[in-house]
Amino acid sequence: MGETRTAYRTCPLCEATCGLELTINGSVQKVRGDAQDVFSHGFLCPKGVSLKELHEDPDRLRTPMRKREDGTFEPIGWDEAFALIDEKLGAVLAAGGRDAVAVYLGNPSAHGLSSLVYGRVLLKALGTKNIFSASTVDQYPKQLACGLMFGGSLTVPIPDLDRTQYLLCMGANPLASNGSLMTAPDVRGRLKGIQARGGKIVVVDPRRSRTAEAADEHLFIRPGSDALLLAGIVNTLFAEGLADPGAASEHVAGLEEVCELMAPFTAEAVAAPTGIAAEDVRRIARELAAAESAAVYGRIGTTTQTFGATASWLIDVVNVVTGNLDQPGGVMFTKAAAGAPNTKGRPGRGRGVVFGRWQSRVRGANEVLGELPVACLAEEIETPGEGQVRALITIAGNPVSSTPNVERLSAAVESLDFMLSLDIYVNETTRHADVILPALSHLEHSQYDLVFNQFAVRNVAKWSAPVFEPPAGMPDEWQTLLRLAGIAGGAGPDTDIEALDDRVATDLARREAGDPHSPLFGQDPADIVAAAAPWRGPERVLDIMLRAGPYDLTLADLVAAPHGIDLGPLQPRLPEVLRTPSGKVELAPEAIAADVPRLRAALDAASDGMVLVGRRDLRSNNSWMHNLPLLVSGPLRCTAHVHPDDAARLGLVDGGQARVSSRAGVIEIPVEVTDAIMPGVVSIPHGWGHDTPGLDMAVAREHAGVNSNVLTDENDLEPITGTAVLNGIPIVVEPAGTPAGSEVAAAAAPA
Repeated sequence: MGETRTAYRTCPLCEATCGLELTINGSVQKVRGDAQDVFSHGFLCPKGVSLKELHEDPDRLRTPMRKREDGTFEPIGWDEAFALIDEKLGAVLAAGGRDAVAVYLGNPSAHGLSSLVYGRVLLKALGTKNIFSASTVDQYPKQLACGLMFGGSLTVPIPDLDRTQYLLCMGANPLASNGSLMTAPDVRGRLKGIQARGGKIVVVDPRRSRTAEAADEHLFIRPGSDALLLAGIVNTLFAEGLADPGAASEHVAGLEEVCELMAPFTAEAVAAPTGIAAEDVRRIARELAAAESAAVYGRIGTTTQTFGATASWLIDVVNVVTGNLDQPGGVMFTKAAAGAPNTKGRPGRGRGVVFGRWQSRVRGANEVLGELPVACLAEEIETPGEGQVRALITIAGNPVSSTPNVERLSAAVESLDFMLSLDIYVNETTRHADVILPALSHLEHSQYDLVFNQFAVRNVAKWSAPVFEPPAGMPDEWQTLLRLAGIAGGAGPDTDIEALDDRVATDLARREAGDPHSPLFGQDPADIVAAAAPWRGPERVLDIMLRAGPYDLTLADLVAAPHGIDLGPLQPRLPEVLRTPSGKVELAPEAIAADVPRLRAALDAASDGMVLVGRRDLRSNNSWMHNLPLLVSGPLRCTAHVHPDDAARLGLVDGGQARVSSRAGVIEIPVEVTDAIMPGVVSIPHGWGHDTPGLDMAVAREHAGVNSNVLTDENDLEPITGTAVLNGIPIVVEPAGTPAGSEVAAAAAPA
């Protein structure tokens, strides 16, 4: 045994960004929460502890892999891999043009500084319009709604959990997710804090989740009807004279228009389709208006449904008209130390958000925030003609597991002329790749959470140094991405990545030097870059971003503060945070207001039949976490939750098998009978189904489960953003082995 040392690290496995204290002696001996971390104060969930297993996982790729003719993989050298990529990708580009290549960006990319900074360089070099990501599976309705209201897709109002007196939580389970679009370590402690100071927590969800169990009140709601409930609340606020934006009034446009739009949605009108009594709708509206401070927070359940953008919009309409926007204890705007668009340029006014700048080739789905809906990817591969996708690059993503109708996408991907994956596993998606390029372990590179610090419930900045030296000959992710950018740009596999990196840093310095609102305005770009020495790669870019940020920080400051720097509680930021063309909060953006008639029609829609919703678990918010023994131990979690009344009616028994089918596909899954799910609803967790041939993930195979995305429908999209509808899907549920057309099957069918 060598010398024992202590290393500090920010956990990269979810949005909470908890601080870790690692005991190192040759290898990781222990992982615990960092009690001195300025944000998490020692809190730790099981995912953080599993970093040791992830770092040491024998299935994790450590060298490039090439697919043999028999479909198996063999290791190859880095130079050989890049030469092969240059040959194959170049052939596709030459034959089909730039749009013949598609890119899919997975969720882990948002945690990596390298992928965020240098992934853009690769995308620009490729020049394709066929860019897809996990964001069109779960969150773009919220980001687009906020972009239209406040002028920036990352300008998302965040619940001020540490000061609020009333929290209305809709379609979210932060005790399992650790916060989502709400970076908040130790959510349980923060929620207990609300109750300890005499506040109230109300959860609206088709399931009695962990968060609902900890709340003061839980209301079941019919899946997909959240927008109707919110409309009923807004209607009540106006009808009872309770609508008052308060201090934000002078910065709000469209209040009267919202009042008119919400006129049909009385508490009585929304009661039947939501399943929530009219008196409860009115009571919640009154409680929100009367509270000393209040925040409405919605997440996956509100965004992955047919009214995702409209529900996301109405959440912040409620926050505005109750006077809780930009107020302590309400919803506020984080001021991140680096990379936040709402701290750049002219304060209080900007270009706003524009979408629909191009459309997908086959379906004509709109571009949103630079991407096309991933539900369109299969058809773009399958359909011949100009612009047909013939090559796919996936970066830290598993779309063949996590997107709608995965069986169709899997078949489509298999037909490609070339596929490249940047990933650490041979998983459901990468098994189709011709070449897989691995990345360093999370403990072998530095980390700064560029994205999640923009959604934090408190302003903080933390940087983590590598815990271990990278293996000899193993490039960092930013070097891999730049080399690929060189290939995409026609410079070949031996691109001078140092020169490319210099160009990235210089371009950033030039933009800041030319911005009259930047702290670096007027400086020589060469001097800005020189001041960031001796850093290279993402560290140099981060240093420039920090120098150009709102706090007079440098990377050296963060290096000297291994537990992070506390930049204080959220502060009111109106109007400087706005980047709308009008300089106002646009309370009734045209694109979303136009969807209200569709919402009005939903008041009279039939709601019979069984529907499917998802389920999140603290240990498995991503499919690749299932290869870690610590995170798959314990009771079986891939089960179908069914209410006792439905189980009795459908002939299902606890522990038995159910056959669940939809337009897209069929699965069989163990049944868990529980009154924690409302009648008429079945809940199945996402991210499972690891029994696919070709997988090289031994632990995941032992805990395979079934994939709920066999059931999700690639044709069912939220119309404004094209986001996949994953909640409220019509299904048929019956005992496994029941013949089609039988009496039981007929009883299980949707009306």
